[in-house]
Amino acid sequence: MSVVAQVAAAVAALVHVVVWVCEAFLIGRVHHSMFRQPAEDVPAIRLWAFGVGFYNLFLACGLIVGLFALHGGQELVGRTLIFYVSWFMVAGSVVLAVADQLSLSRPRNQAWGGVAAEGIPPLVVLLFA
Repeated sequence: MSVVAQVAAAVAALVHVVVWVCEAFLIGRVHHSMFRQPAEDVPAIRLWAFGVGFYNLFLACGLIVGLFALHGGQELVGRTLIFYVSWFMVAGSVVLAVADQLSLSRPRNQAWGGVAAEGIPPLVVLLFA
């Protein structure tokens, strides 16, 4: 696996760890900048955000374990994990983009920063691996 793909996998893992912290623990502080939602909506989304935050942590762990396996002599295991999790992340970013366009509760085109952060690094993994 190329160095570019491995660096992109590490970046994707880091992005998802940061999102985990923001969604699971800092939702009251970052709700407006991340979700474009008013402060009064935080109690309604807190449980959802907590679960989705850990979802992002588990994705990051998949890439991290894949990188460790790759460098620990288990190339097939490492590549398989990295490919699967990268496809999963790219698919998740596509779903986020589609959901943003279909959103009835807020203006469209609000989630493109999240789509880019979630989708570009794993797409680079897939292109350069």
